[in-house]
Order: sequence, then structure tokens, then C-alpha cells
Amino acid sequence: MKEHNEWVSEKWQNLEVRYRVRKILQELKTDFQHMMLLDSYEYGKMLLLDGIVQTTEKDEFIYHEMMTHVPLLSHPNPQKVLIIGGGDGGVLREVLRHDSVKKAAIVEIDPEVISFCNEHLPLISNGAFDDGRTDLIIADGADHIRKTDERYDIIIVDSSDPAGPAQILFSEQFYRDIYNALRPGGIMVRQTGSTQIQAEEQRQAYGLLKDIFQYNSFYLYPVPTYVGGFFSTIFCSDTIDPKTIDIKNITERFNLNKLRTKYYSPEIHSGAFHIPPFLEENYL
Repeated sequence: MKEHNEWVSEKWQNLEVRYRVRKILQELKTDFQHMMLLDSYEYGKMLLLDGIVQTTEKDEFIYHEMMTHVPLLSHPNPQKVLIIGGGDGGVLREVLRHDSVKKAAIVEIDPEVISFCNEHLPLISNGAFDDGRTDLIIADGADHIRKTDERYDIIIVDSSDPAGPAQILFSEQFYRDIYNALRPGGIMVRQTGSTQIQAEEQRQAYGLLKDIFQYNSFYLYPVPTYVGGFFSTIFCSDTIDPKTIDIKNITERFNLNKLRTKYYSPEIHSGAFHIPPFLEENYL
């Protein structure tokens, strides 16, 4: 097969990352955003929203495992989980691997993302949208969390960056609405961007959340296709301090669930909260 030499760029204010691709497989402009599916040489199929890489076949498991298993294995008995965003289905897939979960609601503003990913990246969701425990809600995440009467053990905010339809998902009111939608002992996690080029996201999130939750801790993991290397997520709870969780308990529950993971492990779970001094300086 003849090799193609087409390049696609992800552009930020002060840097640009280029990927060599075999083919642009699909492009679609929805009511909310521009979607593009690429067949890349290094990372397989890649999904871009508004020009920013969201997920790839080769490294998606790192993000989805760390966004999911860290909060679910930190909670003693997570039964009801809410995912805001996450239309590719990767977080939902990992949530449903936990036997304790009786209901997993997912709120996605753009139905085209779900149908697009189910058609072109089916292995990411791996049938999760057809699971009987899944409750798919097509709605604005901020509007839904403000109005819902449901209460959840875990809320995972799997949104894109704070631009376009996701911008409201980074506001103080949104975080207070999440707090109100958690059961006692509940946990929220949300992605807070690259530690190198999105430090303002960490500062803003911590500044807002420290006045809402008792415990607020960042944890880190590498996602090669997320610009800037180390990626951050903030863990928030009123009752659970992730830095003091017994790794033996996490290991026991990990084994009871018979989880087979590619990146996450109880040891990585524990180590991810030991963040470097420069990050603490960024937000303290």
C-alpha cells in the first residue's frame, strides 16, 4: 500500500503538534462542534473536536482507566455514577466493569459524538451504551446537574477544554450543583488539563473547589497525545482524603472486581497523588 504523507496539526496559542496520517476518515460539523476522525500512523484512529485530540485507539486506556478506577476504588461502595460528557464511551466502559455499580448515567450535550464514536471507534465504548445499567441523557451537563433530584456516589466530569459548549462546566455554580448532587461520602473527579500548558485550569479549579469540598487533591498520569505530557485530574470529597487511603484495601477491591487494566494499578493509584512541588506552587 502506498504511504501517504499528509499531516494534521493540533494548534495552541504558542505551540503546534503535527501528526502524520494515512487518511482523514470522516469530518462532521454538528450543532456544537467540528468532529474529525483520522487514521494516524502512530496512534491508530484519532478523534479531534474543534481541532483538539480527544482520544486515540492507542492511548485512550490511560485516561479512561485513571478517570474511573481512582474514584470508584476510593469509594467504599459506589452504586450510582454520573458521567458528564464522555460521549466516546470510554469512561462508561470502565465504570461498568465495577460489580457494585447499579446505575451509570451519562449526560452528553452532543448526540452526534455518541453516534460518531459508536460507528467509527466502537472498541472504546465496547458495547457500554447497550448495558442495562446505562442511562443515556442527551442534555446540557450544567443544566442537568442543576435540575436533577438524583443523588450519586461518584460524579466524573469528562469534558473537553473550557471553550465552546464545555465552558460552563468549569464554573463555581456548576461545582456547587455537583456538590448538591452527591450522596454523603461522595466523590467528584474532573480533568484539569496539562500541567505544562494549562496551569491556569488547575489554579482556577482548586481556587473554586477548596471552598466547596473538604478534600481537594490533584493526581497525575501521562497521556502521550494530550499536549504537554503530564495530565491532571482533581479529586474532591467531603469525607475521603485520597492521600490516606489504604493501598491494601484498594488492592483487595481491585482483585475482587477481577479488573484487568493496561495502565491503572493500585500502586499507580497511590503514587499518582504524590505530585511534584512545581504543581503545588502553581495552585497554592
